[in-house]
Amino acid sequence: MSFESNEYFDGNVKSIAFQSATLPGTLGVMDIGEYTFDTNAYEFMTVVNGALTVKLPGATDWKTFNAGETFEVEANVSFDVKVKVQTAYLCLYK
Repeated sequence: MSFESNEYFDGNVKSIAFQSATLPGTLGVMDIGEYTFDTNAYEFMTVVNGALTVKLPGATDWKTFNAGETFEVEANVSFDVKVKVQTAYLCLYK
């Protein structure tokens, strides 16, 4: 078995895809910056270390998620992320 590596936003976001016991996922890191992500599947995003400030689709306010916290994003939408410190995350896809 091999792992697929992904790189986005000029190398500022990197991830490694894997198959968990229940769902496909990625484990990744984000550098300081602001990003807009598009989803293809329903996502469960957990901050492993650091923090992500997120504006979910339809929301008017930004919300910060710290290490150990999870947010969910519907499939086929875009969401915005602000990263103030290098952050590690786990994303599972449903």
